[in-house]
Amino acid sequence: MSIELILATVLASALFGGWLFDWFIFSLALIYGKWLLHYPKEKLSPEDTPGVSIIKPLMGVDPNLKHNLETFFNLDYPSYELLFSVQDENDPAILLVKSLIESYPKADVKLFIGLKHVGPNGKINNMIRAYEAAKHNLILISDSGIKMNEDSLSEMASCMVKDVGLVLQMPYVCSRNGFASVYEQVYFGTMQARACLSANAVGVNCSTGMSMIFKKDVLEVAGGLQEFGKYLAEDYFIAQAIRNQGYKITLCTKPALQNSGNYSVTDFHKRLRRWAYMRYSMLPLFVFLEPLSECMIMGVAASWAVQFLFDFSPMGFFLLHVLLWFLLDYVLICVVQNGPLPFSKFEFVVAWLLRELSSPYILLLRHADSTIQWRNKKYKVRWGGITEEVTT
Repeated sequence: MSIELILATVLASALFGGWLFDWFIFSLALIYGKWLLHYPKEKLSPEDTPGVSIIKPLMGVDPNLKHNLETFFNLDYPSYELLFSVQDENDPAILLVKSLIESYPKADVKLFIGLKHVGPNGKINNMIRAYEAAKHNLILISDSGIKMNEDSLSEMASCMVKDVGLVLQMPYVCSRNGFASVYEQVYFGTMQARACLSANAVGVNCSTGMSMIFKKDVLEVAGGLQEFGKYLAEDYFIAQAIRNQGYKITLCTKPALQNSGNYSVTDFHKRLRRWAYMRYSMLPLFVFLEPLSECMIMGVAASWAVQFLFDFSPMGFFLLHVLLWFLLDYVLICVVQNGPLPFSKFEFVVAWLLRELSSPYILLLRHADSTIQWRNKKYKVRWGGITEEVTT
């Protein structure tokens, strides 16, 4: 047997093994999602319910911001405070927050205006004063685009048992008008859900900071929130720091509902490109592994592998692969949605195909630039996650 044949056999075997592993990840996500999501925990008694400080960093307004923020004034929870932070005194979000404070005079609310610079991460700089002023040990950081159900905070607090240091809400999307909303729902209900559910099922750090609650005293041992201002992906490193102290990271039974008023396919692709850049910068191994978790790329690679190893029709194998992937993705998004999808099957097919076919291109674009655009600034993320702002 020639060296070329040996190498080809090893490569084909590795690709076929990777293909089998992808189906293991799929199965794990489906089983864990069906077991976990939308099954409420036992509600805490009022005397056992801990107070929560909710930090809402804001920048600018969009058509849904008022509705999103108002959901936090109507939470079914006995003791919580709302801490809004705005970095610019001319930001129109200030007037919106003040109008809500007037509408809900009994709410425990504070508004912080101005930055405290602790690193290149603008979100941390915006939140740090609110974090320092928080009067409760449980801190919920919630992005401005998140809409909260009345019982979601109670559910998150119920997950915060003694050995848990951080509770995450898996990101999902509210139903809104237009194809861009369908596209986002398909992404977060398939690719993102598959990664998040399977990772958390086996204890792998896959943290997203759109909506997460943690114990302040635990984070203080790691240096406090200011310690993570040097990272752009502060959510990942906060979770890692809490895990390093022996605490568990767990998923809430209710997903986080993103409800931004400004959305488009182009803007969402920019988000995906930014996230890919951060993943590759923090964990360079993703450069090789992540493409093989994509349906089309793995389908092509595995088709060659089975032809080489088993003399199976590559086209037939590829079509079966795509069909099975599509069907399992549909089942997974139904599990995340917890019921019928708010769009047609045809819309799902179109959005799914667009996501799968555009993903290799988006991953390739990540290599086109050595910087990342976030808000109105540019950053460079070094291996290990340390971030520096790029000035022109």
